Amino acid sequence: MIARPMSMLARRAVGRCMSRATTATAAASASATSAAVGARRVFVARSHSTATPATPASDAAQDCYLTLPSASGTPADSADSAGIAVLTLNRAAAKNALSRSLLSQLRASIDTLRTLPPGAARVVIVRSTVDKVFCAGADLKERKSMTPAQVSAFVTQLRETFSMLANLPMPTIAAIDGAALGGGLELAMCCDLRTAGPGAKVGLPETKLAIIPGAGGSQRLPRLVGVPIAKELMFTGRVLNAQEAQAIGLVNRVGTESAFDAAMALAREITPQGPVALRMAKWAIDKGTEVDLASGLKVEEMCYAQVIPTKDRLEGLKAFAEKRKPEYKGE
Repeated sequence: MIARPMSMLARRAVGRCMSRATTATAAASASATSAAVGARRVFVARSHSTATPATPASDAAQDCYLTLPSASGTPADSADSAGIAVLTLNRAAAKNALSRSLLSQLRASIDTLRTLPPGAARVVIVRSTVDKVFCAGADLKERKSMTPAQVSAFVTQLRETFSMLANLPMPTIAAIDGAALGGGLELAMCCDLRTAGPGAKVGLPETKLAIIPGAGGSQRLPRLVGVPIAKELMFTGRVLNAQEAQAIGLVNRVGTESAFDAAMALAREITPQGPVALRMAKWAIDKGTEVDLASGLKVEEMCYAQVIPTKDRLEGLKAFAEKRKPEYKGE
């Protein structure tokens, strides 16, 4: 059998993988979390309660805010929050509708997460503090006052911000408690994994308003559940409950109490793993599935090469030999 030459798209994908994977490894030896966090305004807490917390006074005016784990947090700590960052939607007055203000704050939080070294935030959970709502989608009241040009510009910014979330280097989990409709589901689909609470409702009902999803829904949904199911859901505007969403693969886990409980439990399963390895695994899957198998294997090879020189790999071997849990630092 004669191997076909790699397509231009595949070569570019592999090239980007090598460049960004190298950048991720270099970031692993960067300054500690406190240095990375100090450059931006974020809200830091040492632990997260799985119950819906009272919003701190400093965050009450924020439509969206970011809580980072403690700078010293490691999987060996007793704190449940070790290594877990939480990005919170907090616009109760409008059911977390995606306004220009909320979008700006969301983008700032994502920018902060992008700068962190691998050991700082190992998993990110996106959640809501608003009862019975994850995100109601676009702010239609605000949109009424926009010109067509302003709507177009906003949707472009929304799409770009969602892509930034999707391209975060660390694993991300959307905790869907309540309704995630339209842009709300598009936001959740930008995360690597999704959990749902008992009262979750998800769907892309835009065709009922004579429009279509504009922030990636028509592209991400079929990639998650398959083309026929995605077409049925978009053509009918049907809304699914948590169990139905899990049955088609749109949701990974359904929590008995809340999606945030389930997301925290899932995050705790992820955080003990090597931080650089987690980032490379995400990159290999995301970029490898965009190209043919031969090119995807090349992407994997490039990503694998990035974990070989890490201190964490040596720590893993040493811990295995000593029959103890490894203490990975993202180095």
